[in-house]
Amino acid sequence: MGALIFPDTPFHARLVNKLRFLQNAIGAVPSAYDSWLVQRGAKTLALRMKAHGTNALAVARALRDSPLVEDIIYPGLASHPRHHIAWESLSPHARKWIEGLPEHFSSTTDFPYSGMISFRIKGGLEAANKFLTSTRLFTLAESLGGVESLAEHPAKMTHGSIPPAEREKLGISDGLIRLSVGIEDEDDLVQDVLQALEKVVRHLA
Repeated sequence: MGALIFPDTPFHARLVNKLRFLQNAIGAVPSAYDSWLVQRGAKTLALRMKAHGTNALAVARALRDSPLVEDIIYPGLASHPRHHIAWESLSPHARKWIEGLPEHFSSTTDFPYSGMISFRIKGGLEAANKFLTSTRLFTLAESLGGVESLAEHPAKMTHGSIPPAEREKLGISDGLIRLSVGIEDEDDLVQDVLQALEKVVRHLA
């Protein structure tokens, strides 16, 4: 992100032409406006990341306690096999913030760790479809890390072009669901997940 500004010299003119060609050919160079938006958003990044983490942990705990969920992938949960690695990967600043939260968190307990959650729901594709069409706050979309909460079905969406046998080898089963937890109210997000799970239970009954 950012802007490139060059002096008016023959050498820099050639460099500018090359960069303009790349920008036109690749399309991956942000505009000045996009760069400004990133700069503006960076000012609240710390606040948003804290909300992502605490919200995701609350949702992960709700999923963990549901008999309909057979597996949950969230390194912040003490039950995750790489929980200790997740703790060790945190910066001292992040650990200090986590340890200072009202609820006690440490390297041996659950702690907020990003806003990304994946889980496998019992009932396969039918259950996954029902869950994804029953959420109210989680929008069905493939993006990541936005302020809005999103849910997606990897087997049909992001990894839909991979042959089923290969997906299974990678652990991308029909019952796998990915959540990108946003910064909405924590209780609202938990309740949205719980009511969607309840609808799945009634649908499969």
